[in-house]
Amino acid sequence: MKSLNKVQLIGNLTRDPEMKYTPTGTAVVTFSIATNRQWTTDQGEKKDEADFHRCVAWSKLAEICANLLKKGRKVYVEGRIQTRSWQGQDGQTRYTTEIVISDMILLDSKGAGSGTDVVSAPDEFNIPDDFDVNQVVEEKSKPVAIKSSKSKKEEQKAEEPAGDDIPF
Repeated sequence: MKSLNKVQLIGNLTRDPEMKYTPTGTAVVTFSIATNRQWTTDQGEKKDEADFHRCVAWSKLAEICANLLKKGRKVYVEGRIQTRSWQGQDGQTRYTTEIVISDMILLDSKGAGSGTDVVSAPDEFNIPDDFDVNQVVEEKSKPVAIKSSKSKKEEQKAEEPAGDDIPF
């Protein structure tokens, strides 16, 4: 039987993305998203709660996120949850849980773009080598979709999403 590890979040960035490179030159960006929920207690009192999620993007998607995302922007991310461990300098084992994103959609109109920019990194971040990261920043008249290993028909469909095509 198959298993499923899929995460979808909508929230606001709590800080600007932090871009780094691995020793082999692969881009990696980290950022945090805050999600909020409201509920009413049995006594009728309204409560608010925020959760904070560490997100990680790799390769071209990392570079795109570093260019487009800023603190406060509303964003949809999709990916998988991952828990890593490592040995701290004190010898103690440390753990972190993060969302390794494969898709990102900007949901506000702050900064670059005219509203919704769709950025995907399917199939293990197999984005074409000739993709120009600057095209995402300069594209202002329509949503931007980045897909790879797709047919022309699928690419055209991805470039022209309707307003109700948002996956939630």
